[in-house]
Amino acid sequence: MKIVFPTCCGVDVHKTFVVATIITTPADSLQPHYQKKRFSTFNSDLNRFADWLLEHNCLDVCMESTGKYWIPVFNILDRRGIQAVIANPKWVKAVKGNKDDAKDSKWIGDLFRLGLVKSSFIPELDIRILRELTRYRYKLTSMKSSEKNRFQNAFTVCNVALDSVVSDMFGVSATAITDYLASDESFSPDHCVSLLKRSLKKKADLVLESIEGFSIAPEQKERIKIIREHHNFIESLITKVDACVNTMVEKYDSQIDLLCTIPGIERNSAITIISEIGVNMGQFTSSKRLCCWAGLAPGSNESAGKKKSVRISRAGVYLKPILVQVAHAAVKDKNNPYYALKYERIAKRRGKKRAIIAIARMILTAIYSMFSTGELWNPADLYKIDMPEHLKEQQLAKAIKQATRFLEKQGLSVT
Repeated sequence: MKIVFPTCCGVDVHKTFVVATIITTPADSLQPHYQKKRFSTFNSDLNRFADWLLEHNCLDVCMESTGKYWIPVFNILDRRGIQAVIANPKWVKAVKGNKDDAKDSKWIGDLFRLGLVKSSFIPELDIRILRELTRYRYKLTSMKSSEKNRFQNAFTVCNVALDSVVSDMFGVSATAITDYLASDESFSPDHCVSLLKRSLKKKADLVLESIEGFSIAPEQKERIKIIREHHNFIESLITKVDACVNTMVEKYDSQIDLLCTIPGIERNSAITIISEIGVNMGQFTSSKRLCCWAGLAPGSNESAGKKKSVRISRAGVYLKPILVQVAHAAVKDKNNPYYALKYERIAKRRGKKRAIIAIARMILTAIYSMFSTGELWNPADLYKIDMPEHLKEQQLAKAIKQATRFLEKQGLSVT
């Protein structure tokens, strides 16, 4: 096989140490020369590792993406001008029963030397920082939802069925009633009715019926107050994260506005998408490669002439959910029915779940094209891409043939 990197290094990364193997292949020989060394993951030792690489004129390094442990190593090498390739563990996994740290680093280096390792997508530093913030916001939002569920369950176990009457347990009227029930005061139906606002006043009898016969112990009241305080605290944290994110994305306002022209995408969704894929599409060779990286492409799994499961991969843990959410909003957009029509056609043949994944992939393909060309979202252009001229002619001929056959069955002659 052709040697792509005559001088390279394979690194096996762990939490407290790394094992590196420099592989040098002389020009007049195919027999490589190996040099192994072990370093700790403290910054001083990682800088010594970079000095060792530069001393041997090794500017290409490959390591597997082991949790978060590869990031400190990558940061040091990137600052020192050394090209670091982060490989998916499934592409560099060694055979079980004949592996250790030194052998793993040698195996990674051998594969990389022959060009058999695919590089993972690593965005620039500011996008990586933005990604950390948006992912943290996602976690905080999940925690907020969990606290809402705990708050509602706390009243359910106390025989308060208020959630069956009101649409939102955190609305103005519902909040006033729950705060009143969780207080130490005695219950007064008249006071409870006075807390209702607007349309909920019409349901006063139903609200009292859902509360009647409740029993909340002092300890349960204290737990409800703690849950409420924690929920409010998480909301304040989300507000702080949003302020930090908005400061960071000021330089991406033009790209955000560009994404917001796509049906279903609003500002928060656009920021999340940019934090995951960046704005430079040159790092992806094509839209198909981007969709595969995002986990929106079917797999290829065939052996002995038999096709096995080709379901989408588990990639895109944060990107795929937001694209599916955008797809659901896009197919409900009445002002731009392009994706709604596509969804209906695919859902009839393949089902709703596959159809929504297909719409998410179409949206990601459109994002790739828009970031590459700078053009606004235009359904007319998408129709041209989806239906080339020769396919339009075939579809028209087929439609005419079917119409002619139908008229002849009705006893009419077609000239």
